[in-house]
Amino acid sequence: MAPTATRVTCVQFAPVLGDLAGNIRRARSAIRAAVANGARIVVLPELATSGYLFASAREAREASVDADDPRLAAWSAEAARGGAVVVAGFCEKGADGLVYNSAMVLDGTGVRAVYRKAHLWDREKSLFAPGRAEPPVLDTAYGRIGVLICYDLEFPEMPRALALRGADLIAVPTNWPVVPRPDGEHPPEVVAAMAAARASRVFVACCDRSGLERGERWTRGTALVDPDGWIRASTGTRDGHATADLDLVAARGKRLTDLADVIADRRPELYGELVRTGLTPPGGGEVS
Repeated sequence: MAPTATRVTCVQFAPVLGDLAGNIRRARSAIRAAVANGARIVVLPELATSGYLFASAREAREASVDADDPRLAAWSAEAARGGAVVVAGFCEKGADGLVYNSAMVLDGTGVRAVYRKAHLWDREKSLFAPGRAEPPVLDTAYGRIGVLICYDLEFPEMPRALALRGADLIAVPTNWPVVPRPDGEHPPEVVAAMAAARASRVFVACCDRSGLERGERWTRGTALVDPDGWIRASTGTRDGHATADLDLVAARGKRLTDLADVIADRRPELYGELVRTGLTPPGGGEVS
């Protein structure tokens, strides 16, 4: 292990739909086990407190929880045992009365940040309000951690923006339903994570879920990806931990060769279309 290496663990497990108390306990156990194994950054799945396939907005609301709910303080207590940082998805009951698909970043001092998913996938649009704030990048004892949630990662602007703001590691709680793919190929979402990591030379930690929920099967695609775009650890189709010792500071070097640098070689003056709204791409659908 390099002197500056940090043990990062993604814990893939199966939240039970609507079982708030049970899911909080399961997550606490997962954090405890990861920290006991030396993890200093722990990532849990998307909507780890609630499950995913809500039948209605009302059902989602009934499973939502405030970010400062005292039951979640136990997660901070487990993180404190090892000085760890935890990134976990949860169904958030906002103070504004809306329900969000969110992720919290916490450590032994409590909740440090909450990020609300900006890009809602498919039926999520009928269940959650979209986040309207940019994702956080937090300084920690181990490096700078940025946060996205699942579908956010499919928009290249999001991981690139976090890299430009100094993220060394992008933590991504996910729930990836199984989609068809050719034999022997990575899940497409993992390919997106590998591409994002290489394009901006950052570490990416995607924590997927498992189980069967209302007939839906999950990809179980948990993966830790390095700045070269290679998978350093995964769970495969199993439940449990994907763990790797990562030198997060290595992500601050953006060179591919002596003369190629993925940040310095950018040409922002040519990218105006990326920030314009109201455009209609050839395939249809307004860009906004």
